[in-house]
Amino acid sequence: MKPLTGLASVIRSKNAGPFELTIDIIFKSRDIYERVKREESLNAALIARLYRLPAEDVTVTYFDPACAFKATMKRRLPSGHPGEKDIYGAQQHAPLLDLSLPWSDAHAAAP
Repeated sequence: MKPLTGLASVIRSKNAGPFELTIDIIFKSRDIYERVKREESLNAALIARLYRLPAEDVTVTYFDPACAFKATMKRRLPSGHPGEKDIYGAQQHAPLLDLSLPWSDAHAAAP
């Protein structure tokens, strides 16, 4: 296992409109990105579990030109709604900071 923070150079969240949140993970190298993509280490089911959402409320995309993974999910409360605590969605990446992905040094593309 390797911490996601050791594999990615950027882990961030932000609004994708008032009703959705997006998470971006940009990997440190093309090799790392390709390996995570090939092994599907990051997927909608994992993001749904981390954020306690139904899997159908999460859409994921691997974006090859930027060596990036993007997940978009429905917000529990719209941005700016009373009781909503992060109007910009900028602090919602926190569950990813403790995430470790399956990673054996026996495989290629070690960071």
